[in-house]
Amino acid sequence: MADLEVLLPKMGESVAEATITAWLKEVGDTIEEDEPIVEIATDKVDSEVPAPASGVLKQKLFNDGDVVQVGAVFAIIGAEGEETIVSAPAIAKTETVEVANEQIQEELLTQIEVSKNGVGVPKNGPSGRFYSPLVRSIAKTEGISVGELESVSGTGQDGRVTKKDILGYVNTRTGTSAPLIEAPIKASVAAPEAIAPSSNGQLTPFYKAPPVPIGPHDEIVEMDRMRKLIADHMVMSVHVSPHVTSFVEADVTNIVMWRKKMKDEFLKKEGEKLTFTPIFMEAVVKALKDFPKVNAMLDGNNVVIKKDINLGMATALPSGNLIVPVIHNAERLNLVGLAKQVNSLANSARNNSLNPDQIQGGTYTVTNVGTFGNVMGTPIINQPQSAILALGAIRKKPAVIETPQGDAIAIRHMMFLSHSYDHRIVDGALGGSFVKRVADYLEKFDIDREI
Repeated sequence: MADLEVLLPKMGESVAEATITAWLKEVGDTIEEDEPIVEIATDKVDSEVPAPASGVLKQKLFNDGDVVQVGAVFAIIGAEGEETIVSAPAIAKTETVEVANEQIQEELLTQIEVSKNGVGVPKNGPSGRFYSPLVRSIAKTEGISVGELESVSGTGQDGRVTKKDILGYVNTRTGTSAPLIEAPIKASVAAPEAIAPSSNGQLTPFYKAPPVPIGPHDEIVEMDRMRKLIADHMVMSVHVSPHVTSFVEADVTNIVMWRKKMKDEFLKKEGEKLTFTPIFMEAVVKALKDFPKVNAMLDGNNVVIKKDINLGMATALPSGNLIVPVIHNAERLNLVGLAKQVNSLANSARNNSLNPDQIQGGTYTVTNVGTFGNVMGTPIINQPQSAILALGAIRKKPAVIETPQGDAIAIRHMMFLSHSYDHRIVDGALGGSFVKRVADYLEKFDIDREI
């Protein structure tokens, strides 16, 4: 058997690299075809890479914690009985070595900077470009503002500024950087640390987190990898999009009564539990068809209206973290299809078995804050989408209803819908009309509907 190079497989759109979190096999171990040999993590999901063929692991070209590009060779499998090479040889591509070395420096600098309560340059600039801890540390040391850093040409992936880029810029720099804003800092208020041009050319302040007092009885828990990613994504979202939230209360009594009547039959006929989520998702899909500009994304000065409706469903994990699996082409599914997708994705999320494609490509997101007893919320947009809907808890309340004999007060099942949207492309009229349309579909639900 000739030596077989094992490549890092494609893991969904926009995923260009992965971090090796753990090797499941050691050099010299026998491997069966499709047997997992390494665990990897992307900014989307954790997964395993199976062996493409049976044999013996001859070489590991990367170590735990190394970042590997999609399509790169990360291991070599040979025939059983052949000589194995314990130590990984020098990698041919110097670019890969530089990435690995820079990552080590970044990790060290991150630990240092965290102890200083953050760095002077945000992780993502106004343009959305990512800046590594190493680049941010050099920029801070050299007095380079965010606005000035945005002008540095990046030769890294997706135009990122590398260590070589920033050091080259420092060496050839002739102008003076914008000074940091010095302002008195109150105990609980952060002062702007630097200013940078926003998308409309105006200056936007960036704030440095205030120092956190730590008492003798306080417990310090380091965030895990997923929580760090969520934190970065949330901060980026509120910096990118001006959030506005509209609220509507809906009478969902018909839905509650219908589900109570049909859930046993649904389980017997379809083999699936009937929850409220697919019913709500169905109403959201109908409203998105009525208001397609809500199912959109902003690309520079262009609004991209998405023709496919890919619904993200925010799902809480047992660890306390959050993940958003996606129902692709939800507009093509009936209620039964939506129920099957909702249940399948929720189970995969809880079992940590989602694949990268199942969390990619969302165009609109729904989150159920009612699961935790909350009546409403102000959700943060899942970038680069333009809006997100929060479903509140269903509660029995006295409400005025219209009857043939006149208005009357009755006990009804009521819930709040909270719709947060990007005010750059969705105005109040559109955002408010959309969530009202969702409520209308819920209230007009046919209680005599057949499965």
